[in-house]
Amino acid sequence: MILEQTADAIIYSNRQGMIERWNAAAAAMFGYTTPEVLGQRLDLIIPEHLRAHWRGFEAAMANGTTRLHGRPTLTRALHKSGSKLYVEMSFALVTDVAGTVLGSVAMVRDVTERMERERVLTKGAPGKP
Repeated sequence: MILEQTADAIIYSNRQGMIERWNAAAAAMFGYTTPEVLGQRLDLIIPEHLRAHWRGFEAAMANGTTRLHGRPTLTRALHKSGSKLYVEMSFALVTDVAGTVLGSVAMVRDVTERMERERVLTKGAPGKP
C-alpha cells in the first residue's frame, strides 16, 4: 500500500531492465497502466537518444554500485503519447541478503512544469536571447 500511495513514481526493474513493479504515480506520470508495462523493457519510457544508459545500467548490475550513489539527476523521459517529460530521478540497487544485485529501483518526479517556467524566466532575463 505504501508504494501504491506514494506521490512519486516508483519503478522496479530486474537485472535485465524489465519492469516488474510500477506504482499508480508511475501510471499517472507516464500514461501506461501497470499491465501494459510489466515485463517490458525500461526503453518504453527512455527517449532513444538516451538509451546509451544501458552501459551504465549493466555496469551497476555487475559492480553493485551506481554512478550517482542515490543522488537525483535531471533527465528526459517519454510519455505514452510520445511527448517528452523532464523528470528528476534517483536510483538505488536492490540486493538480496547475500548482497547479490537483483535489480534497480527508481523514484521519479515530473518536473516539466518547473523546467518550462525556468526556461521562460531565463529567456526573459536581461542579456538572454
